[in-house]
Amino acid sequence: MLDGLPRSATVQALRDSKLSFVARSIFLECLADYPKIYSHLVSILVERMRQADDEVAAASFLSLKARVARALLQFAKYFGEPTATPGRLLIQHRIRQDDLAALADVARESVSRLLGEWTKRKIIDRRSSLGFAIHKARLEREAGFSE
Repeated sequence: MLDGLPRSATVQALRDSKLSFVARSIFLECLADYPKIYSHLVSILVERMRQADDEVAAASFLSLKARVARALLQFAKYFGEPTATPGRLLIQHRIRQDDLAALADVARESVSRLLGEWTKRKIIDRRSSLGFAIHKARLEREAGFSE
């Protein structure tokens, strides 16, 4: 939309979605008519750049366990719902091990091993193929966040 070049990434919806197409020419007209949109776009781009920097640093310096924990916490940030148990969040979305591995930049087998370990240690509870309950503070410790 901004530079007329193809996207550098693909997207997959996690929920049923309704999408709309906006032609680039219409989008550019809208920017001309409402220049305040530029400041909003710049804010979003700056946030995404910071996130990308954090992900590069994580891939370079964090342990495999910390990277997977952070990826699962990212899912919890957007899809986690409080439970009756304080400190626990329910993620009611099917999270494939492949997706978690891609987000953490690790092998799927490593994700599988860690999820099994965390289940035994009661850091996560794999309710079904449709989601997890996580103990947020414990998972944050695994991710290397200070308390």
